[in-house]
Amino acid sequence: MKKLIVAIFLLFIAGSFSCVRAEISTEAKFYYNQGVDYYKNGAYDKSMESFRQAINLDPNYIDAYYNLGSLLEYLKQDEEALSIFKKIIVRNPSDYDSVYKAAEISNRLGYTKEAKTYLSIIPPESLVYPKASALAYSIGADMLTIKEEKKTETLKDSTPQTNGIYTKIESPTGITHDNEGNLYVASFSENVIYRITSDGKRIINVKDARISGPIGIAVDDNNNLYIANYNKDNVLKVSNSGQVSVVLGNVSKPYIIYIKGNMLYVSSQGSNSVIRYKLN
Repeated sequence: MKKLIVAIFLLFIAGSFSCVRAEISTEAKFYYNQGVDYYKNGAYDKSMESFRQAINLDPNYIDAYYNLGSLLEYLKQDEEALSIFKKIIVRNPSDYDSVYKAAEISNRLGYTKEAKTYLSIIPPESLVYPKASALAYSIGADMLTIKEEKKTETLKDSTPQTNGIYTKIESPTGITHDNEGNLYVASFSENVIYRITSDGKRIINVKDARISGPIGIAVDDNNNLYIANYNKDNVLKVSNSGQVSVVLGNVSKPYIIYIKGNMLYVSSQGSNSVIRYKLN
């Protein structure tokens, strides 16, 4: 169950998060509970920081995301609250509480099209469906029409075309490709790297707690991926088997990555320099 800390919500509600996941670490739980305690004492900034610490320790800690998003919404920081609920949806699209919150906040921000997209995801059997129907009505639509419109859009998007765009990638930054025809796109705000296959399928290729603010990305001849990890001041390597490690530390605001042969070049915005590193 999601424990909600914000007074305007019910203290406990039945969450829709039902997928099997690993046990949350003791340290992550500590920061989560600390965040709840800070909230009760009115220390909202400290509360949010504690929830963020819990998320850093466990990037799939849904309750921590939900409480952080709810607190941000309560403090009328809707843009950031929306980004948090989006991160929950990326991890579990069937968390319909979060899908509804994303729809509600999107509508409040004037993003009507995005609000309808989120509403189209919510099934009739969901507990939040009545609220979703009311929200749809408030924007001059109904759930059935919204779902039919979304089906039509999906059919259009699936039509083969020579030229086009890849949508729904939040804050896209770096782009590169490997020697097997896959395209890689970094999402700065989601802290993930997407892989788009040669037939147009998009999947999350890398999602790791060490990724924070990816910008430049590059792939070497062995299909190892390198990431300019802007917010962490380092460069990460993701091996072709999926192992994540730090290649270069203490790189102040790494931005663009370029690979030529066995040489890695990284532009460092923080030091106004370009770093050269020989790959093994």
